[in-house]
Amino acid sequence: MLERVISLLIGYVFGLFQTSFIYGKAHGIDIRNYGSGNAGTTNALRVLGKKAGVIVLLGDLFKCIFAVVITKLFFGASHPEIKYLLCLYAGAGAILGHNYPFYMGFKGGKGIAATGGMILAFHPYFIPVGVLLFFGTFFITHYVSLGSLLVYVGFVTELVICGQLGVFPGATQETLLEMYAIAVALAVMAFWRHRENIKRLVHGEERKTYLTKKNKLDTEHKEG
Repeated sequence: MLERVISLLIGYVFGLFQTSFIYGKAHGIDIRNYGSGNAGTTNALRVLGKKAGVIVLLGDLFKCIFAVVITKLFFGASHPEIKYLLCLYAGAGAILGHNYPFYMGFKGGKGIAATGGMILAFHPYFIPVGVLLFFGTFFITHYVSLGSLLVYVGFVTELVICGQLGVFPGATQETLLEMYAIAVALAVMAFWRHRENIKRLVHGEERKTYLTKKNKLDTEHKEG
């Protein structure tokens, strides 16, 4: 049990590195007061431009990658049978730290870039599906939110399939069920954080994101 708590805390500490907030402050703004009000990659891209979007994306990816890698180094040799479970706890901690940073009044981002970092560091089998689902959806529809949610659906589905096929050596059925529960909990949180996006998608009102100038947003006003 202690290993789980430590892994979660490692992740949470890394998740507290709020890339978009720090980048915004360096440019004289609080990113949460502009655009969608979200402290994440998409809002940084819309408000501050492509360079900001890339920097924030990389920062949020790598903070979760580092959390998972460090957890593997700490516990991989001593607890090989629950190594992947502990990696999920570290990833979950980083996503929680990103979404709910205590020093920002628990008002952070939506955790999708951090989730991408977790998937990249978790197991190589999960990378192609995650990349295909997100970028395939994004380039076809230009809806970041839709691609993000489909990544979670794909991750949970693939985790269960891989778990039942024995991809995680030494993991008992009890451990696998715990892994599935964490993944489902993260997916539920992601859908909850995107509830307004989902409403707009249903009504055809969701804002599209482009990697061009027409993506530029009026930075003087926060979106409703």
